[in-house]
Amino acid sequence: MTTMQFARAAWKFLVAIKDALVLIAMLLFFAVLYAALSARPNVASISEGALLLDFNGVIVEQPAQQDFTAMFTNNENTVREYRLRDVVRAIDAAAEDDRVKAVVLDLSTFMGAGQTSLNAVGEALAQVKQAEKPIYAYANFYSDDSYQLAAHADEIWMDSMGGIVFAGPGGNRLYYKNLIDQLGITANIYRVGTYKSAVEPYMRADQSPEAKEASAALYSVLWDSWLAEIKKARPQAVIEPYAKDPATFIKTAGGDYTKIATEQKLVDKIGDRVAFGRYVATKVGEDTTPSPDTFKSIDYDNFVAANPEGSSGSAIGVITVAGEIVGGKAGPGIAASERISEQIYKALEEKQIKALVVRVNSPGGSAFASEEIRLALADIKKAEIPIVISMGDVAASGGYWIAAAGDHIMAEPDTITGSIGVFAVLPSFEKALGKWGVTADGVQTTPLSGEPDFVGGFSEDLNTVLQSGVEHSYEDFLSLVGKARGKTNAEIDTIGQGRVWDGGTARQLGLVDSFGGMKEALAEAAKRAGLEEGDYHAKYLEATPTFKWLPLGGTPFGETEQAPVTGMVGWVARQQKATFAEALNTARGLMAREDVQALCLECGGLGSPAQIKAMPDLFDLLRSYSLSSAPR
Repeated sequence: MTTMQFARAAWKFLVAIKDALVLIAMLLFFAVLYAALSARPNVASISEGALLLDFNGVIVEQPAQQDFTAMFTNNENTVREYRLRDVVRAIDAAAEDDRVKAVVLDLSTFMGAGQTSLNAVGEALAQVKQAEKPIYAYANFYSDDSYQLAAHADEIWMDSMGGIVFAGPGGNRLYYKNLIDQLGITANIYRVGTYKSAVEPYMRADQSPEAKEASAALYSVLWDSWLAEIKKARPQAVIEPYAKDPATFIKTAGGDYTKIATEQKLVDKIGDRVAFGRYVATKVGEDTTPSPDTFKSIDYDNFVAANPEGSSGSAIGVITVAGEIVGGKAGPGIAASERISEQIYKALEEKQIKALVVRVNSPGGSAFASEEIRLALADIKKAEIPIVISMGDVAASGGYWIAAAGDHIMAEPDTITGSIGVFAVLPSFEKALGKWGVTADGVQTTPLSGEPDFVGGFSEDLNTVLQSGVEHSYEDFLSLVGKARGKTNAEIDTIGQGRVWDGGTARQLGLVDSFGGMKEALAEAAKRAGLEEGDYHAKYLEATPTFKWLPLGGTPFGETEQAPVTGMVGWVARQQKATFAEALNTARGLMAREDVQALCLECGGLGSPAQIKAMPDLFDLLRSYSLSSAPR
């Protein structure tokens, strides 16, 4: 083959690749367009029937960004996140809409929500009952969260092969101290506070007495509140004997859960999904179109779209701080300080709001990022715009740091809040590397030259610097809370020390001003702004997600970026990260949080299931470089 023939063949090959890429891009574009159009709610399709609440996932304060591929693929492992305010608004509308003859709760695939979120949904369901519209619930299996919603139904159905179990809050957590010692890892821990138990898994093999005391107090309140909620909604149900001794009940019943459920009046009828559907059809009408349900049903998404949020009267802005607090522009579903601050300043610049409600549903996170948001809120206050804080399931640590900016703080009795304190965990590996004969030596110009030394271990000077920084951050936390709540640092310290509180106790301690949810918070904000009842609406200050092609290096519907170094701990973390990147190529993806943190790690499992994470595993936390605030 001549040079010219080779060049022609190569050119044809490159052109073919170009044509193929263009074709693939066009196919992807039309696939996304088709998926987006198909996913749009059809408001015109709503007719008489039962509003079907088939919750296939979790209820959260603010859904996270949707993955690019999820728009046009059917991934069975995808957990849907239902926005709490949409769920409540839909149920409220169902109580007033003559087309809605009943509400059906299909809870077979419901994965839960935070306790205050469930209470809010329960209050909306109570309004449906007051409107004399029936509620029917069905599930194969009931547990705490699903039963809390089902308890509001006029009739609860359960599959004959299903079951019902109540676990209650609490449980064991993992402790890594012995494993850390065996691996030769040193967990360098810097903390302030008797109840700073988030670091205990890395310094103990069991839970401290102080942590047990705080946990027992919190879980007891949450359990009593859950029982009271069930008793109020379904007084005939006998819960406590079965919950306290399930083994005896199940053994006596010969393993027959349906017998227990009916005898303890936990459910009304036993039957499969088909029988349930036919029964509902006798109440609301039979569906004549091909459908998995035999009764006339109203699609949830269509109904939400048909009942948009109000827009009459003056605007009360609502900022949502949901998920872990981080720097940058990530989210929604993650409380990124730069994104949230931009939304606050945009509302201030455009003078579009009369008051502001800050909805906090977060275990905390970066203390620096929390302060960024708090400072933006301080500028709102300077403009004489009233700020009301509305706490959701969890508003702890960095979440409370932000709440301190409010003129009035509202929570629910079941809200998990407080956790005033900070800590840091930074690993070093001198013992592990020493076993392999790795040593370190060099020349220092200052006591901090070469620090952090993950081979030789942290020096006493570095330990002193870091511990002093943690103590100073704690004093800052005490000061801003004390100033906001009209108390001295010493007074806040007695209720701080990293201890987490339920909302009821927090109100008694002066950390919360009054009880109430979003409706009450909006009313309080309107009152402080001098607005009449009914002469205002909530204007949610949320950025429109951006879009990037993943094949071209983009991220799904938004951007993430490297957070700046924000202090001594951040500097140490950055230095250590750079060293690891050089020595261990695999370490890059294991180092995430690089600045001062105010993070409530123990709040996992107590708040929103999707937005509040459980305790990270050993290697995740030991390489996360976080200075955090946590409960207990």
